[in-house]
Amino acid sequence: MATRTRKKTAPKTFKAAYQILKTNAEELQSSNEPDIDNLMDTVEQSIAAYKVCQARIEAVQQALDAAFDEDADSESEEVVTDSDDVDEAESDNIDNEAE
Repeated sequence: MATRTRKKTAPKTFKAAYQILKTNAEELQSSNEPDIDNLMDTVEQSIAAYKVCQARIEAVQQALDAAFDEDADSESEEVVTDSDDVDEAESDNIDNEAE
């Protein structure tokens, strides 16, 4: 059985890391006899790829949370502004009725 060499550096992007995880999982699932000689390399590479994916997912989640928080804040400011306009309109109506 041929021994393959694996890169020792961690992937830089989510896509590359995900591809490594997918490839390693497929290889492990399809092999009748696990390649024990390379198993530690496969596991180490998969752990590094997993950490890259996890970090990117957490970063995107934080960015989305921040974006939704900003959106919610701006909507609540609009509601306050709109209610002020309503109060002014109502007071104008009350003034007009009093005359």
